[in-house]
Amino acid sequence: MKIPFNKPMVTGKESEYIHEVIKNLKVCGDGAFTHKCHNWMEKTLNCQKALLTTSCTHALEMAAILADIQPGDEVIMPSYTFVSTANAFVLRGAKIVFVDIRPDTMNMDERLVEDAITEKTRVIVPVHYAGVACEMDAIMDIADRYDLLVIEDAAQAVMSRYKGRYLGTIGDMGCYSFHETKNYTCGEGGALIINNERFIGRAEIIREKGTNRSAFYRGQVDKYTWVDIGSSYLPSELNAACLYAQLEMAEEIKNDRMAIWQRYYNDLVSFAEQGIIEIPYVPTDCYHNAHMFYVKVKDLEERSRLISYMGQNGVSVVFHYLPLHTSTMGSKYGRFNGIDRYTTKKSEQLVRLPMYYGLHKQEQLYVLNVLNDFTTKSK
Repeated sequence: MKIPFNKPMVTGKESEYIHEVIKNLKVCGDGAFTHKCHNWMEKTLNCQKALLTTSCTHALEMAAILADIQPGDEVIMPSYTFVSTANAFVLRGAKIVFVDIRPDTMNMDERLVEDAITEKTRVIVPVHYAGVACEMDAIMDIADRYDLLVIEDAAQAVMSRYKGRYLGTIGDMGCYSFHETKNYTCGEGGALIINNERFIGRAEIIREKGTNRSAFYRGQVDKYTWVDIGSSYLPSELNAACLYAQLEMAEEIKNDRMAIWQRYYNDLVSFAEQGIIEIPYVPTDCYHNAHMFYVKVKDLEERSRLISYMGQNGVSVVFHYLPLHTSTMGSKYGRFNGIDRYTTKKSEQLVRLPMYYGLHKQEQLYVLNVLNDFTTKSK
């Protein structure tokens, strides 16, 4: 049996909606399907403003511009994240201050954030790893006390919640990904969620290449012109049409993934209780979206053996991020505050299992059988 790590989600309606876009001869951005996606997110997530972007990377870049990041400013985030989280702020001249992660959730350790704050700190960027929430109450409290902005990197967390609130809607801004590997996808895409009213008007301008074109289309100005910095951050209507087909099925997709996630958990919890592996931990008050299921083994050597063994038996599994502070650019544009107790250690232990909508039960049982065989031999 051959089990890939990921299969992009396809509902069956994507081609119908894309054909509709082509038929209507409105292929560029901000058409009917873009507005449908915006309305769906604003209504479902109860956020003030949602704007589709060409990627989560671009959503983060927009957020950095809106935060008015200047050369020399500092931004706090975990080192265990995708490069875009840091790049968005480095492009504005910021210095990245990395803090250690919690070993249970792989999220930024909220207890270490305050110590990383200096007079140059402007933004805290919690990254909700695997769709499991950071401790947002603690982070928002720190931000309030120090007058800092909070920009949530919720790339993996669409439809996840913290104490009843959707991730991406708690901080001043949130950033989503609709990449091929995410729960809901249009191949490449993202969204900027704006929860602080003062950023809404400028966000539309930045997204439209620095022009007031959106206001022009609403009839608020008689012509549009260049009024700010910006770039072309809006996606094609073809992408929006593809995405909307998936948002319509958001609950069904989530429920299917949750069933897969739970089957992994139920089968592997006994190995975790014996201390053979670690499995995901979801804190009380957090409702995750089953974006990912990972296991953590003893060390880097055992992880390499596990990946090789699974591959030899037809199961594609992968590791995830290399900590940013260990990279050439991470050391050039950032610094690690405090001690790296868990970031590197835990990153070297983690292996992601196949997880996608439509992973059949017999396929998943095969994955589990191969993994169980490896862990039994490794006792």
